[in-house]
Amino acid sequence: MSVDYKSTVFLPRADNFPMRARLPQREPETLQTWDEMDLFGRLRRQSAGREKFVLHDGPPYANGHLHMGHALNKILKDAINRSMQMLGYDAHYVPGWDCHGLPIEWKVEEGYRKAGKDKDSVDPVEFRRECREFADYWISQQIEEFKRFGVVGNWSDPYLTMSYPAEAQIVREIGKFLLNGGMYKGDRPVLWSVAEKTALADAEVEYHEHTSRTIWVRFPVVTASHRALAGSSVMIWTTTPWTIPGNRAIAYDAGETYAVLEVTQPGEGSLAQAGEKLVVGKALAEQVASDCALDGYKIAAELTGAELDGTVTAHPFRGQGYDFDVPLLAGDFVTMDQGTGFVHVAPGHGTDDWLLGRRHGLAMPHNVDADGYFVDGVPLFAGARVYTPEGKHGDANGRVIDALTRSGKLVTQGKLRHSYPHSWRSKVPLIFRNTPQWFISMETNALREKALAAIEETDFYPASGKTRLYSMIENRPDWCVSRQRKWGVPLPIFVHKQTGEALRDAEVIERIAQVFEQEGGDAWFNSDPQRFLGEAYDANDYEQVTDVVEVWFDSGSTHAFVLEARADLKWPASLYLEGSDQHRGWFHTSMLESAGTRGHAPYEGVLTHGFVLDPHGRKMSKSLGNVIAPQDIMAEKGADILRLWVVASDYSEDLRIGEEILRYQADAYRRMRNTLRYLIGNLDGFAEGERVQPGDMPELERWVLHRLWEIDRAIMPAIRRYDLMSVYRELYRFCEIDLSAFYFDVRKDVLYCDRPDSTRRKACRTVLDALFHHLTAWLAPILAFTAEEAWWARGTGPEKSVHERLFPDVPDAWADKGLADKWARVRKVRRVVTGALEREREAKQIGASLQAHPTVYIADAALLDAVADVDLALVSITSQITVERGEGPEGAYRLDEVPGVAVTPGLADGAKCQRCWQVLPEVGGDPKAPETCGRCADAVHALGAAAE
Repeated sequence: MSVDYKSTVFLPRADNFPMRARLPQREPETLQTWDEMDLFGRLRRQSAGREKFVLHDGPPYANGHLHMGHALNKILKDAINRSMQMLGYDAHYVPGWDCHGLPIEWKVEEGYRKAGKDKDSVDPVEFRRECREFADYWISQQIEEFKRFGVVGNWSDPYLTMSYPAEAQIVREIGKFLLNGGMYKGDRPVLWSVAEKTALADAEVEYHEHTSRTIWVRFPVVTASHRALAGSSVMIWTTTPWTIPGNRAIAYDAGETYAVLEVTQPGEGSLAQAGEKLVVGKALAEQVASDCALDGYKIAAELTGAELDGTVTAHPFRGQGYDFDVPLLAGDFVTMDQGTGFVHVAPGHGTDDWLLGRRHGLAMPHNVDADGYFVDGVPLFAGARVYTPEGKHGDANGRVIDALTRSGKLVTQGKLRHSYPHSWRSKVPLIFRNTPQWFISMETNALREKALAAIEETDFYPASGKTRLYSMIENRPDWCVSRQRKWGVPLPIFVHKQTGEALRDAEVIERIAQVFEQEGGDAWFNSDPQRFLGEAYDANDYEQVTDVVEVWFDSGSTHAFVLEARADLKWPASLYLEGSDQHRGWFHTSMLESAGTRGHAPYEGVLTHGFVLDPHGRKMSKSLGNVIAPQDIMAEKGADILRLWVVASDYSEDLRIGEEILRYQADAYRRMRNTLRYLIGNLDGFAEGERVQPGDMPELERWVLHRLWEIDRAIMPAIRRYDLMSVYRELYRFCEIDLSAFYFDVRKDVLYCDRPDSTRRKACRTVLDALFHHLTAWLAPILAFTAEEAWWARGTGPEKSVHERLFPDVPDAWADKGLADKWARVRKVRRVVTGALEREREAKQIGASLQAHPTVYIADAALLDAVADVDLALVSITSQITVERGEGPEGAYRLDEVPGVAVTPGLADGAKCQRCWQVLPEVGGDPKAPETCGRCADAVHALGAAAE
């Protein structure tokens, strides 16, 4: 009768690390344990005195549940922080929040609107209290959601821009620009929202498709710089008819050629007149004729742009309150892409217009009020409205077009669908509106020069981020830092009523800051101004500014009230890490604020990631129905699948996510989890007495140690350059190709069937122990929960958490290039053998590879030499194998990618060992262990003796 040898086989035991991960259930348990053990506090205590690594958190906004962009951002930050901690740094992470600003105001106002209340009638301190409570609520919600991603940080003491100390320091920072003369009050057009009644920063603007009315308008020449212009009209084209009342000049390109078109045949519906002369860019003549329905025209004259200098036209509404001259001025922003080759210049309604107007001393009209109405005193159009708060066109365009038609100055009109700036919060189209604002000069104190120099000293990941930030700061206008809102840090400025000059007094600024430190910015609205001015000034002589500081100045100042204010951090930060939009946002304003006050960037490096898109490359939106919530993914698959998606993606580009992509990541996760499970199972009972020194190990084990050395040398530099995708790919390929598909497969027989004291088995277990210690450390920043679970499952090491460990040192003595080259050749031969065996299985000639005895023919001398002293049967998982020199017979199995190797099939001789399943002639030779081979019989006897 057959004997049951199952109990003598060393099968793996990994009951406490099951194949089925159940991450949605296990991860919250891990989080609770981390909280109970105070993992963050333990890390801080253990790393005290180490060199600091500070990834300064770009503050998210406290106004809703987290989305996939938050998941990408915070998981990437956490993976980098954990990596740097395990490299031996003190990676102290303080999360933070932007709390002031329009989005929160808008939400609070929404409640007022529903209740039929007027926000402007509410006491500002009461209104600010509601805003603060709103932000507080969402901060508490987001903290729990961030923790669920596995993000470790100082959640008990985050930084908030609305905290009293933060508001006080923002006052000090804005005061520095006021005191050094870098801040001034000026009139210039800013992007304005009539819905929110405030100026918006570039980062608060998004672009959507919008239909605009277009007009082609005559400006009669009254002073001709060239005789060909006499009696003609310069024609402009614009998509904003309502800006015509603000026109003060016309811009042209001095380097282009212009044509005087004489109309010979107006088309049906055209308002052009036969015989009239219209001046346009020559390159656009045909397009203009088509747009304006000119069935016939001739070019009466051509002029260079330079010959237009000195020409003056009349405003289309001359004689109706617009009796000023409209000069032609050279402008570098004029193009021949569309329109007429001329640009109508309204200095109050565009940045290029304003700059050109300032250069030539043009009037800067204030035509439109905060609600989007033309103000009293604007001839013809007082009371007309540009946009309603709902984003609908008012009557301004229609009234202007009607007036142009009555004046005989409209040539034609149309509509254009194009990209147009909108408020990111209300989605209402924006206007450029000339309004008094407070600005920080880019030129005073050489702010632009200092910022550009600081960029040159900063590391960028990817490097293209440097060019982007440099060009934005190189070309940006002065920084508008005032907002006409209530929820923010009050602009700490008093203006002298008679001189109009801002009070620049360091003691006053510090007095304001000290009050804010105790009471917050609310004190600005409920205190007697004399409290801030002190005894040196009379409050009756000053006007207290009621604007607040724009929120980008708040976040741009975080380095001052976080990095400099906390002793456990450092300034400058090691790294700022945000989405690519922050080149015009947080990276940008932080650079300007720090360069302007400290002459240096607040960061040593900047890492930029892309945006999250759906599987088809589309932006996620509720209207498309393609929004994927991270909370749903974690509830179904677990946070480690999200973390794997982040690091497995090229996050320097936009990232796609969808069910198919997540399934792929879940499959990759299972492969890596299987690797850890194999290690845990086959290390059951491993003791120090088993450990074998590398010099006493078989070649295959020494090859694995060499691979560990190679991987260490590849991933440590990648970690230092924050390239976690390369780390992941290196580890995944190692687990998938080197371990699961090769080493683990080959060594199963040794682990299961060798006697426990065999050098070969002990060497293998020693290597498995090394693999476990290295892989759990290397994977910990990526699979934070799973690496912890594996560490706890095995229960080895003095550390309570895998995240308390440092990356293990890999000795240079493990490197063996010659051995690696040899085993690369052995694996080539193995590939041909396993391919031949697979063909035999498909043909049903064999069931398992252990039934086979293939003959391997090797013509390549290097390959033949490589396998000369290798047990190729063990490596190929066959019972027997024969190696012959030569090309092999015709019909033998070959692989094109491994020339010089051929394999013919054959069946193994002998009986099947009932313990190891190898087919060998020696099976049955030991009566005390019947139906076993010699090795298994020896193992059975050894186990029996040990049991006695």
